Amino acid sequence: MRRSMLSLSVLTAAALVGACTQATAPTWTFPPPGAAAPPVTSAAPAPSGSPGTAAGAIEVTAFDLGFTPSAIEVAAPGRYAVTLKNTGAAPHDLTFADGTTTGTVKGGASATVDVQVPAAGLAFLCSIPGHSAAGMMGTVSVKGSTAGGDSHGGPAPDTGAVKPDPAAPKYTLHDATAPKLLDGTTHDIDLVIEEKLMTVGQTTEGGFVQAVWTFNGTVPGPAIRVHLGDKIRIHLKNPATSKLPHSVDFHASQVAWNDEMTSINPGEEKLYEWTADYAGVWMYHCGTAPALHHIANGMYGMVIVEPKDGLRVVDHEFALVQSEWYLGPQGQPTDLAKASTGNPAPDFVVFNGVANQYLDNPMKVDTGKKVRIFVLDAGPNIDSSFHIVGTIFNTVIKEGIRLSPDNEGHFGSQAVDLSPAQGAIIEFTTPEDGLYPVVTHAFNFVGRGALGAVQAGDGDPLK
Repeated sequence: MRRSMLSLSVLTAAALVGACTQATAPTWTFPPPGAAAPPVTSAAPAPSGSPGTAAGAIEVTAFDLGFTPSAIEVAAPGRYAVTLKNTGAAPHDLTFADGTTTGTVKGGASATVDVQVPAAGLAFLCSIPGHSAAGMMGTVSVKGSTAGGDSHGGPAPDTGAVKPDPAAPKYTLHDATAPKLLDGTTHDIDLVIEEKLMTVGQTTEGGFVQAVWTFNGTVPGPAIRVHLGDKIRIHLKNPATSKLPHSVDFHASQVAWNDEMTSINPGEEKLYEWTADYAGVWMYHCGTAPALHHIANGMYGMVIVEPKDGLRVVDHEFALVQSEWYLGPQGQPTDLAKASTGNPAPDFVVFNGVANQYLDNPMKVDTGKKVRIFVLDAGPNIDSSFHIVGTIFNTVIKEGIRLSPDNEGHFGSQAVDLSPAQGAIIEFTTPEDGLYPVVTHAFNFVGRGALGAVQAGDGDPLK
């Protein structure tokens, strides 16, 4: 039930995501509106079973704007009774590549049609103008075939030569809860380099594992939260088992680049001391050349420096770091050549290291309560337009500029623009039970993993 509700709540994100990855097997015998006619392939095999007998039943739910499921697998070719249930507000249809269609189905209604599924599989879409381009496309494949698709109603990332690995381990959920303020005024913190394998994204076909470089074994590294004026002593350690030299650069510090920020080789460690002289949300990262590769391969994190009198008390706090993955081969580091292009096209754009993890595991809050999110764009290349569908930010502190809830004129904020290495503090309340999609409003990247959800109450606004 939660997945169904989530599908309903991401309608805004799905509507603007972009064109789907084209399925490999199906054939259009006519060009429906919004779809190009692929080359003609071989004719479908004869139906299984006797005339008038369906091989099985398929149910597809349409929401605004997507299908769930959009990748359907059947055991064998044959004639299937396909039911379209429209839970959205807009009318939709289900049109197959052979011309079979349910006809237009209004919101809240359903329709059933018999469809012959060949061995090669069959594509479907909503033929209402603009709906297929917004993500309302899918496939029915026969077990053992390769027809593709994804399960969220939006386009899957095109990862090119890097194919999902069915044997990849499930990703590890990164807890989005913001860290507590460290006690005292002087803090000794160990940052230990760890080069490890990590699943950075998953599809229904498998996962993507990269040989990442990390601080303390996580991507992003640990979030550090201190008070203005605190002294921080970072003990950077590069184990002898590492393959590379590494370093760290704290943007919240004022130190000489050729002193604390110099690289250390495997088996070495160093002390990096600094004082938190300015409040804000700050980035830290490995600066070893090429710094682009070390950041792109996972070596970044967040520092939160609170003002002397602290921040006002809220009910829920989260910390989100937006970043990009430029996939290398399975089990290898990210691709520096991809990350270095002047027109970067990341395979995944993510929050806290893993594509879509907060879509699968929404961040839960109490309805109507005060929520604060510390957000950082670690890049290394792509800007963020941080937005939470269904909310208005009543407080924004971005790079030292503050929007307060009691401002003259009662102005609010709909999105926070962040370039790589910029951070912000945003606050809002959720007006009712439901799901509130978390995105970058650069919607060409939402389908590449930059999509999560805040769940208020039980997530169901209709109960």
